[in-house]
Amino acid sequence: MIIGVPKEIKTHENRVGMTPGGVLQCVKNGHTILIEKDAGQGSGFTDETYVEAGGTIVDDVEDVWKRSEMIVKVKEPIKVEYPRMREGQILFTYLHFAASKELTEAVTKSKCIAIAYETVERADRSLPLLIPMSEVAGRMSTQEGAKYLEKPMGGRGILMGGIPGVPPAKVIILGGGIVGVNAAKIAAGMGAYVTIMDINIPRLRYLEDVMPRNVTTLFSNEQNIRKLLPDTDLVIGGVLKPGAKAPHLVTKEMLSLMTPGTVLVDVAIDQGGCFETSKATTHDNPTYIVDDIVHYCVANMPGAVPFTSTLGLTNVTLPYTVQIANKGWKKALKDDSELLKGLNIADGKIVYKDVAEAFDMEFTPVDEVL
Repeated sequence: MIIGVPKEIKTHENRVGMTPGGVLQCVKNGHTILIEKDAGQGSGFTDETYVEAGGTIVDDVEDVWKRSEMIVKVKEPIKVEYPRMREGQILFTYLHFAASKELTEAVTKSKCIAIAYETVERADRSLPLLIPMSEVAGRMSTQEGAKYLEKPMGGRGILMGGIPGVPPAKVIILGGGIVGVNAAKIAAGMGAYVTIMDINIPRLRYLEDVMPRNVTTLFSNEQNIRKLLPDTDLVIGGVLKPGAKAPHLVTKEMLSLMTPGTVLVDVAIDQGGCFETSKATTHDNPTYIVDDIVHYCVANMPGAVPFTSTLGLTNVTLPYTVQIANKGWKKALKDDSELLKGLNIADGKIVYKDVAEAFDMEFTPVDEVL
């Protein structure tokens, strides 16, 4: 199979869809890998390292898309890339369709085969291709939250860990999943008082056992969130419903409960955000203020640490990429129930129910396209 790896063009997106090590593995399986010139530069991988691994460097991005039977990316296509998608071509990347009707319609119209990293799902309901980026985003959310709590950045002017005689920051983390756990680890390590909120009691029991003493757990409901907000400095939203829009757990009206300069970091922004006032931002302009509350809603947070992120991503995506390339998409999906759940759109039909429901569009059972 001919696999194309174009350069990412979203603002400050320096990750790349495949490392030279991944290229080598694909080539050893008999596949041809087309790498757009300088695609790996932002992640620290030169064109020479891709050539040494057996890849072919292509100057023209249009040529990469035209020649490739499968495109392996990091982020969802943006408007300039829509015309490049074509019928029957496999698109394997993060897609987050439920957050964008425009993208959903464009991919449906193209009749390409869209397999989304974020909905590949194991029997235990874990999301193997989302986990490493959730780990990165979770840890970064605390790092960025701490920065924007500084007064010159618009925050309250609070040091996360405090000092002797002065209390540390108070942090709420909404969601006890991969993002929440990693956010809590960093916040606790910085010395903050941390509360993790979730609706899964067994998960809260587990977190109560393994987290340090400055982390407490609390059942997540509106009343409990409202009680904590007036005395909170940083709120991190890490709630995920695979393939579907994130619920709004903090409404616009609830902003009035918070102290001016409180910081909200919405890691769920790729799925629409879990704060009602969230809107996607970029690394160029990462924050905005609503009712004196700082909002950080960068939709590709791991893109700021591309070397770490690209290595972590290829570690988990490569085995699935090789399966698809070796077998073709239909057989690969039939043989692997985890990968089957990654199929969102095929032949112009939406086969992932939550995506269809997000926009009241027609849903087609996946068996009909296989």
